[in-house]
Amino acid sequence: MTAEDFFGRLLDVEAAVKWREEQRASGRCVVFTNGCFDVLHAGHVEFLAWARSQGDVLIVGLNDDDSVTRLKGPRRPILEFAQRARLLQALRSVDVVVGFAERTPEALIDRIRPDVHTKSSQYREDELPERNVVLEHGGVVRLAPHKAGSSTTETIARILARYGSS
Repeated sequence: MTAEDFFGRLLDVEAAVKWREEQRASGRCVVFTNGCFDVLHAGHVEFLAWARSQGDVLIVGLNDDDSVTRLKGPRRPILEFAQRARLLQALRSVDVVVGFAERTPEALIDRIRPDVHTKSSQYREDELPERNVVLEHGGVVRLAPHKAGSSTTETIARILARYGSS
């Protein structure tokens, strides 16, 4: 066994679709979630463990660097895509990471066609742009309990408060 055996897989979209089909053929429930996961923190880890508990395997859609910048502003991401992906791959709850360039994951979900799509309950299901794509393919949306006080923005603010913004 090598250290690499302890990491989930980083796949492109085509390989992720093929992997998802293999899981379904084996009778497994495929869960999908997505996000920037910039500056990984305990809130992320707890959310991903919860997401994984909603089925048998978990695919994480990870925004690429340009889409993080479009979503979060010109000073983000803090960590580049390869680092963010590697951190996610190291989590026991994550089976596959797949990158995407769009702001929101509808196109990726249309390809992956998960059985379950998870998001934080800080969102309302009817406000999720990807909701209709999930439902069109027979999937369900589940909202995870949100824990206040554990966000990347708050983590960055604490770092700046302690170490200065220069």
